[in-house]
Amino acid sequence: MNARPSAPRGARNLGEAAACPARRLLHTALLCALGLPLLAAARGYTPAGRCGDFARLDIASPAGTCVALLADEAEGLRAPRRILEVAPGRYWIADMGSWEPKRGRLLEMTLPADGLAPRRARIAVLASGLDRPSGLALGPDGKVYVGEAGRIWRTPVGAAGAEPQRETVIDQLPDDGTHPLKEIAFGPGDRLYVNVGSSSDNCRSGKDAPALPCPDGEGGKPRAAVYEAQLGGPQRTVQRFAPFATGLRNSMALAVLPATPAAPEGRVLQGENSIDYRDAQSPPEELNLLQRGRFYGWPYCVGPRKNARGYEGRYDCSKSEAPLALWPAHAAPLQMTLGPAGTPFAGQLLVAWRGPQASGHRVVGFKLDAKTGLPAGPAIDWLAGWQARDGVRPMGRPTGLTIDRAGRLLVVEDFNRTVLMLLPLQPSAAPSSSSAKP
Repeated sequence: MNARPSAPRGARNLGEAAACPARRLLHTALLCALGLPLLAAARGYTPAGRCGDFARLDIASPAGTCVALLADEAEGLRAPRRILEVAPGRYWIADMGSWEPKRGRLLEMTLPADGLAPRRARIAVLASGLDRPSGLALGPDGKVYVGEAGRIWRTPVGAAGAEPQRETVIDQLPDDGTHPLKEIAFGPGDRLYVNVGSSSDNCRSGKDAPALPCPDGEGGKPRAAVYEAQLGGPQRTVQRFAPFATGLRNSMALAVLPATPAAPEGRVLQGENSIDYRDAQSPPEELNLLQRGRFYGWPYCVGPRKNARGYEGRYDCSKSEAPLALWPAHAAPLQMTLGPAGTPFAGQLLVAWRGPQASGHRVVGFKLDAKTGLPAGPAIDWLAGWQARDGVRPMGRPTGLTIDRAGRLLVVEDFNRTVLMLLPLQPSAAPSSSSAKP
């Protein structure tokens, strides 16, 4: 595997940046602000009124709703990447800490049942010294699976505040290069899907032409791939761990559709964070329907099977799979989840778009087509109007989302160090300056 370069790229989809990645060439000063090493900076939210029992933020949301601030750096958040309700009223947060190894933590958040409004969530540290944790999923065995940069482990959900009982599931994963973070998602039949991101932005070294073939895609353990782990046996150990789909630059957004008679293993969806160009309008991000053994183009192809820069005339992109849909350039999909039945999000694929372009810094949904069962149609805004506004809010940086048992949407931001919740608007709440239409 390639070693981590001295100047990592692709920061817009991971929040990295002390070394000024390529995307910052679009807006250098702005994107340098993405860097987690700069986390001492103020986050910039000014609450206005109340949302339920919590402080309200001026972020556009559907009519009849508001966005509540549950926790921020005052509660010790550093760089939260994922959130998951593990038991009624108990939420675990994967806080990456920074891009330095071993600075991450697993946190537990609980919401106060009493006290003066606006209330604040309570945060407890369950584990520290984790290596850039990003993946967080509830397994079919009822245990919580945590994806660190180089390994995946699981733990039962113990008593509130109890230290995790870590059991390694997969280790010795590549933890270097531009994309070391792991996303994980479960599918039917005890299948676990794991992101193993590429070691570089576009397989180019300096001013040289990009490599053909790209070393990341070679050998029995390629990078730029989504792997499939088959769990089995009485202890649900890994029976097989192999590439499922390749040619995927960085799969930080994975979701698996339920099994059907036509697709008994479910169908794996992937949000592709595409190559970094200086052009604000290209290349598009992608929504891919992954199939076992197929190749999806990176680094040779982008978007609708067009040659990536440096590969014109060198690679036949008809050999790669076409995306299911194209998303706005630089939208940076960082997590996807399916809306549970009985909630306002039912029948939708929800996506956190973190990117700095106007198309990014939003939480959107896509309706699942009644015939195909696949996401289709235009994006539905759930959290939008999230551009920076002096004295009111910073640009949104959504990195993770979940829907709890009460049907509420929770969102975390890494750079802004927040946990947010979408709540019904109470009649006495002050109106927001903007709203989004679902």
